[in-house]
Amino acid sequence: MALTRWQPPLPSAAPDAALAPPELTLRTAVGRGLRGRCPVCGQGRLFAGFLRVVPACSFCAAKLGLARSDDLPPYITILVVGHIVVPLLVWLERAQSPPMWVTAAIFLPLTLILTFALMRPVKGGTVGLMFQLGLVAAEPGQA
Repeated sequence: MALTRWQPPLPSAAPDAALAPPELTLRTAVGRGLRGRCPVCGQGRLFAGFLRVVPACSFCAAKLGLARSDDLPPYITILVVGHIVVPLLVWLERAQSPPMWVTAAIFLPLTLILTFALMRPVKGGTVGLMFQLGLVAAEPGQA
């Protein structure tokens, strides 16, 4: 699959280079994605469902569906949740040594809540990162 940098179409009335959109910064693109907004314009929605990315932005027509984030968001989510839950678990075991059912009653829901709370923002941030770096798939019919 060939990767191409997506560029919004220039207005047909004035194909002037001065009308080209400003280059996205990494912070802006990822921040907009973390908030669930289009990483290009910041106006349109990024998600059509809980984790399904819309095919195109309703404001700027950016082809958001071409950013295939696939495996990176789960890896980042697991990394972050693991770095929060495991130290807390080790600390509790060393400090209090509670029964196993108490540990499970605390850390299983905590792990699930953190995972579901982070999945969508992390995926949005990943899509924003991919757009800023130009890592989007070529549209069908282009090579």
